[in-house]
Amino acid sequence: MDKFFKLSENHTTVKTEILAGLTTFLSMAYVLFVNPTMLHTTGMDLESVFVATVLAAVVGSLLMGLIANYPIGLAPGMGLNAFFAYTVCAQWGIPWQTALAGVLVSGLVFICLTLSGIREKVINAIPAELKYAVGAGIGFFIAFLGLKNAGIIVANESTIVALGDIHSGPVLLAVFGIVVTVIYMTLNLKGAIFLGMATTAIGGMIFGLIDVPTQIVSAVPSVAPTFGQAVIHLPDIFTPQMLIVILTFFFIDFFDTAGTLVAVANQAGFVKDNKVPRAGRSLFADSCATVVGAIFGTSTTTSYVESTAGVAVGGRTGLTAVVVAICFGLSLFFSPLLGVITSAVTTPALVIVGILMIGNVAHIDWSKFEVAVPAFFVILMMVLTFSIATGIAIGFIFYPLTMCLKGRYKEVHPIMYGMMVLFILYFMFVV
Repeated sequence: MDKFFKLSENHTTVKTEILAGLTTFLSMAYVLFVNPTMLHTTGMDLESVFVATVLAAVVGSLLMGLIANYPIGLAPGMGLNAFFAYTVCAQWGIPWQTALAGVLVSGLVFICLTLSGIREKVINAIPAELKYAVGAGIGFFIAFLGLKNAGIIVANESTIVALGDIHSGPVLLAVFGIVVTVIYMTLNLKGAIFLGMATTAIGGMIFGLIDVPTQIVSAVPSVAPTFGQAVIHLPDIFTPQMLIVILTFFFIDFFDTAGTLVAVANQAGFVKDNKVPRAGRSLFADSCATVVGAIFGTSTTTSYVESTAGVAVGGRTGLTAVVVAICFGLSLFFSPLLGVITSAVTTPALVIVGILMIGNVAHIDWSKFEVAVPAFFVILMMVLTFSIATGIAIGFIFYPLTMCLKGRYKEVHPIMYGMMVLFILYFMFVV
């Protein structure tokens, strides 16, 4: 084991790696309940999505550990699942089966681009400011989504949105969960988001707002309701609208994984000469996990920045990721707990993840107007249109325009001009 994972070379031990793996798992375990609950709104079977979520996390984390030897855990991505459920299915009316086919195709494209080396070139074509804006915009979107689902924010004819009924039990429970999770995060408790959800659920059961589960452990649920639907509905993807869907899945996961990889590699001290070693292998693991997840029935799988929690306690090799995979595998037997995960329980997780993602705005140079305009529209329009894709499209149209007006047209990569044209056509003929 020491030779395979190069433990001594990375100045770590089996004990340290196991502890790091457990820490990373607890930090990202909330996805086990948030992802099925979110995708269930599309009509997908709750327990089937739970199994698909676990299997995608197991396969992705195992490949990351065994092939890339990185201490990074993978699971269906936050933001990507929101785009899947609330934009693709709810807003655009695309059946979840067809949306899964889109995820599958994006994963297969990822594999091809990763093996060819093109994926890295495309990443470099997108300006850093827009990458950060997309991350921040998704953070605002997810936080708003959580507050909306809990009833803390509601629709209002006069003001468009307003504060909900803060005297109702479910709303108070969600507020309690947010406060508790903020306390845990501020105190730097390991697995703070997961602990916050657990505390909220227990509080809900104590006050009769959530039904107490009759059992905790059970047999593994059937994955039949969602298994293979992505493959069956592949012929349905050949529409202009699905092209935008696939491109958006592709784009978000593209930078989600790259950003996480760089963050973890930097923290672990792997980056040398501004390059991340074995980057291709880690991107390959992410791509394969997306394909497997789509086949079983879940949205795009990606690397989790919560992996930095495991690195912080000493995780340096793929053994950490393998431990994460094992922990996810064991969670298959705890599906009865899905019944206690209401919107009030998932809201704290969505809000905290949103807060963490919003930090990306600090890296945007707001003093340059030609950069500030597209970044601003990416972030703002994601929330106001309730669509991640629309925010990206508007920002990507503005960027080449403002850069050209500023005389910086040579700094804009040809791919960005191509995307501008593509998104303009999207608004003309699809929306």
